[in-house]
Amino acid sequence: MTIADTSLTPELRYWNDVIRELARKAGLDFFDTIFELVDYEQLYEIAAYGGFPTRYPHWRFGMDYDQLSKGYEWGVSKIYELVINNDPAYAFLLRGNEFVAQKLVIAHVYAHVDFFKNNIWFSKTNRKMMNELANHATKVRRYIDRFGLEEVENFIDLCLSIEDLIDPVQPFAQRASRKTDRLQIADEKPVQVTRFEAKSYMDKFINPPEVLAKERKRLEEERKKARRFPSEDKKDILLFLLHYAPLEAWQLDILDIIRDEAYYFAPQRMTKIMNEGWASYWHSTLMSEQIASTAEIVDFADLHSGTMAGGGALNPYKLGLDLYRDIEYRWNTGRHGKEWEECDDYEKKLHWDTGEMKGREKIFEVRKFYNDLMFIDEFLTEEFCEKHKLFVYEYNELSGRYEIDSRSHIKIKEKLTLMLANLGQPYIYVHNANYQNRGELLLIHRHQGIDLRDDWARDTLANIAKLWSRPVVLHTFYEGKPYMLRHDGKNFTETEGKP
Repeated sequence: MTIADTSLTPELRYWNDVIRELARKAGLDFFDTIFELVDYEQLYEIAAYGGFPTRYPHWRFGMDYDQLSKGYEWGVSKIYELVINNDPAYAFLLRGNEFVAQKLVIAHVYAHVDFFKNNIWFSKTNRKMMNELANHATKVRRYIDRFGLEEVENFIDLCLSIEDLIDPVQPFAQRASRKTDRLQIADEKPVQVTRFEAKSYMDKFINPPEVLAKERKRLEEERKKARRFPSEDKKDILLFLLHYAPLEAWQLDILDIIRDEAYYFAPQRMTKIMNEGWASYWHSTLMSEQIASTAEIVDFADLHSGTMAGGGALNPYKLGLDLYRDIEYRWNTGRHGKEWEECDDYEKKLHWDTGEMKGREKIFEVRKFYNDLMFIDEFLTEEFCEKHKLFVYEYNELSGRYEIDSRSHIKIKEKLTLMLANLGQPYIYVHNANYQNRGELLLIHRHQGIDLRDDWARDTLANIAKLWSRPVVLHTFYEGKPYMLRHDGKNFTETEGKP
């Protein structure tokens, strides 16, 4: 089924039909896609809403719009397209763009939608999120009418400050029962008090009943204090707060909305390099081979090269595209596997070509099963880093400049994987919701290469304390030393030590 794009010009509708069929013949499989032609103010408003036409009212969207629109007006940045992971998918074209740019964007969009539909990390996302976000907006507006803008917006601020405290792989994990901890407590054996051996007529003197009762009570108190809930560390802190934080019904609903949207956007953050690389691979392939006319090819090359510019920073479009092309070349020529890796003959490897010709098949397989972390870990080879002159740079305090620190592919991969693991966020877990038997919430930071920023940690703890309504404690490490950060809702303290 094809859905009509009524806002497009006749010429754009014609080329949309042509490009859609070319993309399908190339092997792309996508949802029906609706294109809308909008002016720059509409496009930047949609971009400020995270790519959706409607979101709940909040000041941050206005701030994002102001920043994006000024970038366009001052010639610093320009958005060419927006596409929504939905069924049907929605995409927005900027009115006034040169025609070759519109054709490029349409090809780019169909590749994105193919990625949304077929990549496994998107398989758990809501395919009707356009409607869902509109429902979220309606709910929030009703709460604003009932409780006031300031109170609702302040609560949304609290929730947004911790929207990253989710578990990106949780949708693929088996859901645990909330009864687990209760069952474990019920199955605990009674406390055993040590008794001294004695003959029956001496037992009440050697093991006085009142002493045994006092000792039993002491041991029970110690076990109660040592017992923690949850019994296992929980990474999805938002879900834990939804279940156990003392919040009102409307607050729980808003927290659930923030968490729902965080999980919807998580796969896009997990696959940014792959997704943009995939779209760039296909728009460059289709445009250069079948779509762009002779008169358009130079303009296309100019647009494409602008998107692929490096400038020293990580460009997901370029890195993703280069990796897909490298994979395609390696699997076409057989430059992978045990025989290739064990060959130490430079001249032989230089001219290696088994005629395997499975490159296109391989990149479709990669598109289906991988995320950025897996993509970089497996396919960022030493040869690739040398060919593309990749490097790691650090700030040199002596020179006062950023300088090349290393060209080692191991360090390059370590740097990239550190940026990509856990969406680039610290690993924070709920460890104990009854810390020291006082109802305090104990969080632990598993230091896996990502340090905490002092100011962010302080503000985040303050916000969680407001949601939890009791003090929140965080165990972390600074320069190899353990520290306990605590916020009671009013005051922040930091002490060296462990829980």
